[in-house]
Amino acid sequence: MSTRRAITGTVVPASGGEWALSRRQLLQRTACGFGHLALLAMLNGNAAAAPHDFSSEANPLQMRPPQFGGRARRVIFLFMHGGVSHLDTFDPKPELDRMDGKPLPFDRPRQFAQTGNLLRSPWSFNRYGESGLPVSTLLPHVGSVIDEICLIRSMHVEQVDHGGAILQLHTGSAVFPRPSVGAWISYGLGAENEDLPAFVTIAPPMMHGAQQNYGSSFLPTCFQGTAIGDFKTPMTKAKISNLQRAEPTDRLQRMQLDFIQDANRSHLAGSPPESRLEARIESFELAFRMQAEAPDVLDLSHETPATQRLYGIGGGATDNFGRQCLLARRLIERGVRFVQCSHSYKWDQHSNLRAGHEGNAREVDLPIAGLVTDLKQRGLLDDTLVVWGTEFGRTPVCEGPGDGRDHNPYGFTMWLAGGGVRGGIAYGETDELGYKAVKDRVSMYDLHATVLHLLGIDHTRLTYRYNGRDFRLTDVHGEVVHQIMA
Repeated sequence: MSTRRAITGTVVPASGGEWALSRRQLLQRTACGFGHLALLAMLNGNAAAAPHDFSSEANPLQMRPPQFGGRARRVIFLFMHGGVSHLDTFDPKPELDRMDGKPLPFDRPRQFAQTGNLLRSPWSFNRYGESGLPVSTLLPHVGSVIDEICLIRSMHVEQVDHGGAILQLHTGSAVFPRPSVGAWISYGLGAENEDLPAFVTIAPPMMHGAQQNYGSSFLPTCFQGTAIGDFKTPMTKAKISNLQRAEPTDRLQRMQLDFIQDANRSHLAGSPPESRLEARIESFELAFRMQAEAPDVLDLSHETPATQRLYGIGGGATDNFGRQCLLARRLIERGVRFVQCSHSYKWDQHSNLRAGHEGNAREVDLPIAGLVTDLKQRGLLDDTLVVWGTEFGRTPVCEGPGDGRDHNPYGFTMWLAGGGVRGGIAYGETDELGYKAVKDRVSMYDLHATVLHLLGIDHTRLTYRYNGRDFRLTDVHGEVVHQIMA
């Protein structure tokens, strides 16, 4: 005798020797199912409110329009790992010069190290461009493009340690695992080139957050950053992992991939929705297309000698970061939405401030100016937002008996250029000694909200439901800084 088992596991006899549910039992035991169907219908009706569809038939990285008319289409983030001293780069303090060697005139917030008296900057400041904004003699090349730059001198973060501050800069949260900024932007806008990732990170740091700094966390994994090299690998040797094709011909590679994809799709069709498998299917397809497209993009020899000199390639100290910046331009030129360049963990000058900052500035000054200049010459700066940033600043007091400075999350400088930002201005202020942001203070939430706004995204509407609540990059915080916009 054959049997048919009910959903609950109970069986009842029926005519013809079959086992089935009675009509009353069927209605009783599927009542919740009707409610579930109604809920699905409601959710489907609200699908238009979601940023986009993640069904297995859709490409989650397909290009999507912004929520409103933002000026920027893409972002290049220049990350200076370690904590650049704002007092020695973009925020001159005459009062600090005058009080050099004297005790701090107010109670010092808790920091890591026991520190000494006030320490003036070892460098002078010159005024550059039509705006006349002062820039340290450490960065004369950046000074030459200051009219394209908006300095934000009133940044502050919540964490005094590198790990927490870097995570807040990269993900919006110093404590909880969250998607990175690049992942959120890729989720909101997709990629402009289906043969390249939406988010690329060049020479990413492998400490102080490591992969979280370019990860997707609870967002589908297709939105995480694709890494090129790492902070230990010279750019002349940096590459995308597994970019070399395993098979000798495109046809054989395609046949192998189709075999794998058929198995993946067959498994997906018989299973509940699984975003990780859907993302893997799409990532395989993207990887196949990248194997044809990416090698040409990564080949900097296509650039003219004049362009390479503009970035400092072949110039000794400037070569490595120059290659990062030039590659960033080539990537955004081909439709990559978010590119991050990371300068290695060298800016943490608890001692030897003069030697350390001079060496670091020598490596990045010319390449950064070359990037801004090149973007402008090619007509890309208008819709490309360049963000220069570090996790925190440094204190106006010396650390120990030497010339170092401790971490300072209470006030520091970041800057933006292009993408709808007003150039040649300074926004916000720290106090007369450069310790705390005191005027037009800008939190990391505010900065992230502003970056999204420049891309045409309302930071309060870019949400993703996870574990029963809607998450966003700015959490429940963030105010757009409209005053810096053109």
